[in-house]
Amino acid sequence: MSPVLVQPVIAIVAPSAFLPDAEVLQRALAAMAALGWECRYTPEDLLGRVGRFAASDADRAAALYRAAEDPEVNVVMGLRGGYGISRLLDGLDYARLAAGNKLWVGHSDFTAFQLALLQHTAQASLAGPMVATDFGVEQPSAFTLQHFQRWFEAREDSITVAQPAGWQGELSGMLWGGNLTMLTHLVGSPHLPRIEGGILFLEDAGETPFRLERMLYQLWHAGILQAQRAIVLGQFSEYRLTARDNGYDLPDVIAHWQDKLSLPIFSGLPHGHVADKLSLPVGGYARILADEAGYRLRYAFAAELIE
Repeated sequence: MSPVLVQPVIAIVAPSAFLPDAEVLQRALAAMAALGWECRYTPEDLLGRVGRFAASDADRAAALYRAAEDPEVNVVMGLRGGYGISRLLDGLDYARLAAGNKLWVGHSDFTAFQLALLQHTAQASLAGPMVATDFGVEQPSAFTLQHFQRWFEAREDSITVAQPAGWQGELSGMLWGGNLTMLTHLVGSPHLPRIEGGILFLEDAGETPFRLERMLYQLWHAGILQAQRAIVLGQFSEYRLTARDNGYDLPDVIAHWQDKLSLPIFSGLPHGHVADKLSLPVGGYARILADEAGYRLRYAFAAELIE
């Protein structure tokens, strides 16, 4: 099930870390208002501080329910990532959250909630921009805005990536995934969807290549990687190699998994902790057409829109 998308009325929630700079929120609200978007929020929910979190666990969960049950809201967008959503997962009433049929939007720490929502209710969400991260910057990305707005205009989107994968052909399946750290964190929990024959997209930030490889091995040991039809790698940003890495970098990790897995691995997808990011449906559907020049990824909430 996916929400009916119209001009967004956005409820802003802060289910993770606190926002260090209130000016970022004001800048984001101004940018979103200039786009004609109506935003609903409670200042104390977004600007509070309880430890490293925006509010207590109970208050952050309550804010999710308020957003889900506001009849005028059709989009719920996370303020920022950081750590915090994991503390809420066991106690959330996912049926209650899904009943409002909102489009839940975010990335980073928000991935854990999106995967749990998919697992418990089969409701898709959107791995896309967040308020502070993407609209609170000095100059929001036109690329990010364009691809986010596609969901209110066409209910589907596509991208062509000029990065050959060494595999040519066409495949399709459920599109799912998000932040690699958060996905790996859910392995063995009741909140991770059991998806076979899917197209798994992954991104991360601040993790060195060997740590990324180790997390991929955890997914391998859990039987997740080899159960997919394809892996699509987004951006793995903000890491720094050390002398101990001896030059072992991201291309080496990708080459290792291309040798190990008997399925195609595509890379270079513009998605992750970067300014220019696609908005990808977690629990939607995707089709990949690859040739010697690169690949085209088409995706939508409904499979019939890309067939």
